[in-house]
Amino acid sequence: MKNLYEKKEGVLYELYRFEADEMWSFVAKKENKQWIWLVMNTANRQIIAFHVGGRGQEDARALFDKIPAIFKTNATFFTDFWKGYHILEQEKHIAAGKEKGYTNHIERFNNTLRQRCSRLVRETLSFSKKLDNHIGAIKYFTCHYNLLRKTLYL
Repeated sequence: MKNLYEKKEGVLYELYRFEADEMWSFVAKKENKQWIWLVMNTANRQIIAFHVGGRGQEDARALFDKIPAIFKTNATFFTDFWKGYHILEQEKHIAAGKEKGYTNHIERFNNTLRQRCSRLVRETLSFSKKLDNHIGAIKYFTCHYNLLRKTLYL
């Protein structure tokens, strides 16, 4: 695992450690699967990007295109072995199983998201009928979650 800082040519660079994962959801009916892709900064537990769509590499690319450029330059991404993450540069990507604990923060956030956002519970009567409402609910929750994380780390 990489250090928090790295020295290059006498300058100290901050290295970011991100965890990425995806979770299953649906819109209108269970046959209409939607995957929620998330990237978390483990230093402050904030979600820095999310994408709702399919489970292919094009959706993984859409997620990573949403990450601000400053974060991409000095970052290491920890993921599971899902083939969608093969789009990441090899030197910035570490894939590991759950037993290693490299993705435990994002996995915990997935559970929190399911518990606190009723439309994401697997067996529920409250679900999104429109994709825009689904994305809006997730965005609302992640913004509120990030705001709470910010106040905890001040």
